[in-house]
Amino acid sequence: MSIFDSIRKFIVPVHPEGYLFIAIAIAAAIVLGWILPSAGWLFWLAPLFVAYFFRDPPRVSPVRAGLVLSPADGRISQIGMFPPPAELGLGDAPRLRISIFLSVFDVHINRVPVAGRITKVVYTPGLFLNADLDKASEDNERNAIVIEGSHGPVACIQIAGLIARRILCFVREGEEVGPGARFGLIRFGSRTDIYLPEGARPLVAEGQRAVGGETVLCDLAAAEPQRNFRVS
Repeated sequence: MSIFDSIRKFIVPVHPEGYLFIAIAIAAAIVLGWILPSAGWLFWLAPLFVAYFFRDPPRVSPVRAGLVLSPADGRISQIGMFPPPAELGLGDAPRLRISIFLSVFDVHINRVPVAGRITKVVYTPGLFLNADLDKASEDNERNAIVIEGSHGPVACIQIAGLIARRILCFVREGEEVGPGARFGLIRFGSRTDIYLPEGARPLVAEGQRAVGGETVLCDLAAAEPQRNFRVS
């Protein structure tokens, strides 16, 4: 392997959605550097951060019936039983919900948690509260998808946050998707909720870091008992 190939191996790709923002940041750095040449180098931190924010690293997704993968990178902020939002059409009965909070330093590409068919895509306008708040799941701007998998419907909700002002969804109703596939992106800092079928038991804990498309949140096909966790 050449030196060039070795360096390229460690360069994380940038999602095409970020190209325009990187170009704007570069243009701003050039203009501001011309106006304030003494601090010009500081302005070049902006395009570097924008490129970092829109990074889209490849992921290796475990593939087996019953596995539910994390739809996002970030900190698991809440695990509990909650009724799903009405727009999902999943009824009023509480379901296991796992909430993942994404800071501006996390990868913001959302990934499909299970294989199946997209039965619903619903955009709901709303507020831009702190995405870490529980009421953000009902009050904030959000986009939801429902995937009909082999073990029942799984819903993912992209929720805007304080500084997130744009939710992108790459899939459509009727589309067949595989685990780990990219289905959306949120700019800049947000939350992703996942609602699981009846009987689902989490294999993760609150406070744990999740990796989108790789971390297994639960196994719908296994009879494994509830796990215990410790912080070390």
